[in-house]
Amino acid sequence: MDLKKMLADERVKPYLMKARYGIEKEGQRVDLDGHLATTCHPANIGMGDEHPYIQRDFSETQMELITPVLNTLDELFDYLSGIHDVAYRSMGKNEMLWPLSMPPALPKKEEDIMIAKLNNFENVLYRRSLANSYGRRKQMICGIHFNFEFRDELLRMLFDLQSDFDDYQQFKTDIYLKLTRNYLYYRWLVTYFYGASPRSEENFYGCDDQPDEPVRSIRSSRFGYTNHDDVNVSFSTIQKYISDLSSVVNRGLLVEEKEFYTAMRLRGSDRVADFEHTGVRYVELRNIDLNPFETNGISYEQAEFLHVFLLYLLQKEEDPESDEWGNAGDARNDVVALEHPLAHTQFEDEAHELVDEMEQLSKDLDFPVSESLFVNLREMLADPSKTLAGRLYSESEKTSQSQVATEIARETYTQLWEKPYELTGFTDMELSTQIMMYDAIQKGIKVEVLDRQDQFLKLKLHDHIEYVKNGNMTSKDTYVSTLIMENKTVTKKILHQEGYRVPGGDEFSNSEEALRAYEMFAKTPFVVKPKTTNYGIGISIFKDGASYEDYEKAISLAFDEDSSVLVEEFLEGTEYRFFVLHDKVLAVMLRVPANVTGDGTHTIKELVEEKNRDPLRGTDHRTPLELIQLGELEVLMLKGQGYQLNSIPEDGEIVYLRENSNVSTGGDSIDVTDQVSEDYKKIAVDAVAALGAKISGIDLIIEDLDVPAANPGAYGIIEANFNPSMYMHIYPYKGKTRRVTTDILHYLFPELL
Repeated sequence: MDLKKMLADERVKPYLMKARYGIEKEGQRVDLDGHLATTCHPANIGMGDEHPYIQRDFSETQMELITPVLNTLDELFDYLSGIHDVAYRSMGKNEMLWPLSMPPALPKKEEDIMIAKLNNFENVLYRRSLANSYGRRKQMICGIHFNFEFRDELLRMLFDLQSDFDDYQQFKTDIYLKLTRNYLYYRWLVTYFYGASPRSEENFYGCDDQPDEPVRSIRSSRFGYTNHDDVNVSFSTIQKYISDLSSVVNRGLLVEEKEFYTAMRLRGSDRVADFEHTGVRYVELRNIDLNPFETNGISYEQAEFLHVFLLYLLQKEEDPESDEWGNAGDARNDVVALEHPLAHTQFEDEAHELVDEMEQLSKDLDFPVSESLFVNLREMLADPSKTLAGRLYSESEKTSQSQVATEIARETYTQLWEKPYELTGFTDMELSTQIMMYDAIQKGIKVEVLDRQDQFLKLKLHDHIEYVKNGNMTSKDTYVSTLIMENKTVTKKILHQEGYRVPGGDEFSNSEEALRAYEMFAKTPFVVKPKTTNYGIGISIFKDGASYEDYEKAISLAFDEDSSVLVEEFLEGTEYRFFVLHDKVLAVMLRVPANVTGDGTHTIKELVEEKNRDPLRGTDHRTPLELIQLGELEVLMLKGQGYQLNSIPEDGEIVYLRENSNVSTGGDSIDVTDQVSEDYKKIAVDAVAALGAKISGIDLIIEDLDVPAANPGAYGIIEANFNPSMYMHIYPYKGKTRRVTTDILHYLFPELL
């Protein structure tokens, strides 16, 4: 097969980007001083041994982060970042992840390295056998496993262009065998650019032989974790591979097939023998050191390089003596791995040729890569101090490798705890959805983002699937109950018929009709609001009536948001948001309207700008609090109090910029769940049930919490929300946090309990 010609075929080019990716990242848990952790795997990470995203590797301190299989590098790094966030914050405030492949200083006694405390005893026995065969110290080395699969669309196009194979599975397996043979021979190039383990820390070697440090990559050299010399497996054919691997297991040289450690592993079946019938599905690159300069341990550019490199190796000619080819690759890689971090590689000329050919291939195939990729590769060849090993070594020479690693880990620690409400990789999504995803990942529920813009998720636990939109719109609520809560007129009518107090008023479908009704409301407290919108948008409140001019403006603002507008009586009292799940109030929030406190010096506009500098404030529901706006509604509100934007309030004077207290319009959230009596909570639960809903944020106006709910006029219900924000209960401005997203997950997946 002339794969170079086949890949350049115009019919194939559109499919070259079609690949599937996955990453497994290992890392040691350490304390804030960089010492190996002595604690157990975090208990708040659910699912034990079977967690789909966060597991233990060899030791109890060795955390492995696992992405799902994804179709783009962007998705891959989004998930890797998000899982990294969950893992980091699940460890708590006293631990962080060590950023190097080589572990921190280990215990003097090898037996003091804790083997993972897994529930499955067979898995524990397997780790004990590894400890006996290779020693516990070698098992503490960490790295990146990069899983790569050519999509079937690409491989089937190539299959259709060739005539050597009649069977597609056999063709696919042969593709991956060739890829593996070439990778094993040329992997030294990966070691040169991205090797990053120049030194070991205290107590790593024990009595074992060790290299003359510093080197480029201890992990990738013969001094890293490798099988014993008598384990030899051929990649010449799949039959020979199966036979050799079965032989070394049967002879006791390996305990299990998965103990076979090679820089590229054939994957796709639980049993190697199945490859002959099912074919190889993908490959796993296992020789990638942790990149200490990237939070995720690997950069986007590295992943791009690997994709281009694998395409290049797919079409590159190989030595027909494949086993000798592989053995030569082992030797060449060992040479590069044991070179000084600042030394030019012995194979520099060949490296330049490979990079040139890779760049030319990417141009010939119209394969898009970052503009900086090949520039950076050539810079690393010209100046080894720019390689990962060179950078780490140079930094370490100023102090020590351990200190550099600790400082890097602390920087990551600070960064990830700065905004603990965010899920990195998904910060463009609504905050309640981010928190829901965080909780689901932590509990071991598989999360698939079906539509980012629409906040649509697929959650899966074993065979149980739930679809969730906006964090709390689920199958538990019927479509009609959502429509009822969306329509404020229908909500009011149903609640009124059920005996609940709701504000009186009228609905208008055009501004002329609404303006003609001005005299009905002019001298009484009233509210103007859109019929169906949420988040307090377009609402104007007039506690002392309003001039015709202000009324007209309020009607216009409301019609900007909806085709129908409500004008209702204003109920005196304080507004409280009750978050109801099924038959229970999970949280009650007092929302204080957007406000500033005067200092006698600064204008209202300046005070708003200062308050908006709070890192908890942002826009579009991506932060716990929203920025205070200075739009037409705020100006209208200030005018009613005799203020303008350039007014200077007295010291200590509180100036409100909104009447409605929605957090989404700049209000402050204060948790009062424990201060609200059960009779008001029952009103909220029963009212939500009357609307046929299971999940709702229902807003009550209560004049005095000490007055029983049964008293006439003690409360009024102004609206019910089918998609209530959850983040304000989880990260309130003041008061106790209420993790309502977790309650939602337990409601959807009762088997979690």
